[in-house]
Amino acid sequence: MRILVDADACPVKQIIVRLAKLRGIPVTMFIDTAHELDDGYSTIITVACQVDSVDYALVNYLAGGDIVVTQDFGLAAMALAKGASVVNQNGFVYTNENIDQLLFERSLGQKLRRAGGRTKGPAKRSKEDDERFTASLSRLAGIV
Repeated sequence: MRILVDADACPVKQIIVRLAKLRGIPVTMFIDTAHELDDGYSTIITVACQVDSVDYALVNYLAGGDIVVTQDFGLAAMALAKGASVVNQNGFVYTNENIDQLLFERSLGQKLRRAGGRTKGPAKRSKEDDERFTASLSRLAGIV
């Protein structure tokens, strides 16, 4: 088991590293060339700064049983298909049972925005978000 992170805009990198160290779980952070990262623990894989390049690199690297941290529904769907566990930065665990509905809702939002409509942006990050993420990742990694 490894923890693979879509790290470009991930607000919980420090939590991931802290929890991974507890069990000696390897962490690999995927970023594009527009970002820099060095946390002293994780392996950092830097890819070209192109649309979805981080997503494809991560999916090609992962194996069944890995844990993926991402907020991207498309990446979550691909990771689930390869047998990974997937969690977002707020602690929501993606599953085969909920991913189709999430992808459908994303598609509706995209159509609405293309037609000139507006959709609500994400809420400001809270301490509760960090607590939910910590609990979910701990459960998935067997730390609890």
